[in-house]
Amino acid sequence: MKGRDVLGIADLSSEEIRDLLQLAAELKNGTRAPVCNKILGLLFYKASTRTRVSFTSAMYQLGGQVIDLNPNVTQVGRGEPISDTARVLDRYIDILAVRTFKQEDLEEFARYTEIPIINALSDLEHPCQILADLLTIQECFGSVTGTTATFLGDGNNVAHSFMLGGALMGMKIRVATPKGYLPDPAIVEKANQLAVNGAEIMITDDPIEAVKGSQVLYTDVWASMGQEDLAESRIPIFQPYQVNEELLGHADSEAIVLHCLPAHRGEEITEAVIEGKQSRVWDEAENRMHAQKALLVSLLGIES
Repeated sequence: MKGRDVLGIADLSSEEIRDLLQLAAELKNGTRAPVCNKILGLLFYKASTRTRVSFTSAMYQLGGQVIDLNPNVTQVGRGEPISDTARVLDRYIDILAVRTFKQEDLEEFARYTEIPIINALSDLEHPCQILADLLTIQECFGSVTGTTATFLGDGNNVAHSFMLGGALMGMKIRVATPKGYLPDPAIVEKANQLAVNGAEIMITDDPIEAVKGSQVLYTDVWASMGQEDLAESRIPIFQPYQVNEELLGHADSEAIVLHCLPAHRGEEITEAVIEGKQSRVWDEAENRMHAQKALLVSLLGIES
């Protein structure tokens, strides 16, 4: 994987995802301890807590350095073309993680650089989050292949990457969302095309049917970054998709609950569920660091 870009989860093969999960597990338990002297650049056009801190911690733990390229204090925030910024950064740093609105921005960075570009979230996908989710599911069930997982809420970037990642890993993925908020049909079609090892993709507007027998219930905020002005109007539309104790009761008795955070308690998830015994939200958040550390090691070609 050395030198590759990861602009979406499907830039990785099923085997590569399995290898990353194995490496992440080894990095987490300390059986692998690679060291590097590389520099990671973080260019985030959107706010971030987990992605920013987990990437920074991961790189520091590997012995590397991190430069926070805040658009508010760099020329890219004053209108410098991406092509110019990309070609300069290509000569200064070893790898770049970009959080942006448009997927096209990531593609342009990749086009003008030789260093690896990582999608740290775009409006289309959130691949690093899904690597952490898969690692968490693997820890809980021993394997991700064959598990049934339900995503409830907006058919957003997290839903997109979850479908694609689940398809590549042989999971049964169900997405329950209001009719006007379905995931991108092109992503659904791509997920079906990628499906291996018995993977299935189901899209429905029935949350109860979607969670029946499900081993994983996954949700996200009902209004993503940049949609804050729509948050209030969405509450009554999405209320039936709230992950609460009643809905959780329709899932598998050993089901776990995931949330990519930040959470709006009392909206997409209740306090009782996120703090309950079936919640794995904090393990999931920690696993962002381990999964991204594995990704950095692989893309930089670091030997342990």
